[in-house]
Amino acid sequence: MTEYSGRAILITGAASGIGRATAEALATSGAERLILIDRDGDGLASVAPGTTARIEHHVGDITDPAFWDARQFGRLDHAVACAGIATSGPIADLSFADWRRTLTVNLDGTFLTLRTAMRAIPAAGSILLVASASGIKAEAGIAAYAASKAGVLQLARVAAKEGAARGLRVNAIAPAGVETPMWHGVPAFAALAADQGEAAAYRAMAGATPLGRFATAAEIAAQILFLLSDHCAYVTGQCFVSDGGYTL
Repeated sequence: MTEYSGRAILITGAASGIGRATAEALATSGAERLILIDRDGDGLASVAPGTTARIEHHVGDITDPAFWDARQFGRLDHAVACAGIATSGPIADLSFADWRRTLTVNLDGTFLTLRTAMRAIPAAGSILLVASASGIKAEAGIAAYAASKAGVLQLARVAAKEGAARGLRVNAIAPAGVETPMWHGVPAFAALAADQGEAAAYRAMAGATPLGRFATAAEIAAQILFLLSDHCAYVTGQCFVSDGGYTL
């Protein structure tokens, strides 16, 4: 498959989860250059072994403007803003530090990624922001995460309007539960996994999903590649909901 032949793509959060799966899918789809960004240098170094794509590793904090200002990525064709964190807890008990940390990574970091990508994509190209079904459907105990992802959805719409005149498309994807390491930081999941095993914990957490399971990172990555691709050349400012029926 060579759909992305000759193209340069920037991906944040590329060391694990959806970001890693997206990088590896692009590496097998003909991408010429992959600019991979994450705080986890060891994780980045192990992405897409044996690929013919030229891979550039950038270890750093996406929430730091100085990180972005210090780098020249050259021309880009696409970008995927995937880096993010999850927090939980009722609003009355949520510390302001946890609120700010979540908004900083998920919204500020996405903004800085988006701004960099919009500057580096000279004409027609596409950008994909990874949001969440939590930014659409309200649930107790996820205020910071939900607010940050709702912000990502609106950021994608505004960017799409700004980029449309030069043919730049910006869309978002809103997954519900996905089998990624992000869940390891959720106390309820961690407790279930410790007691019953990770597979059982995923099944239990997916109980509110009509399809009865979480997505795999590879499934979401395949959808991201479709949204980035020329097959979606007439699609911009949209949110693709991939949730197994969760938001119904």
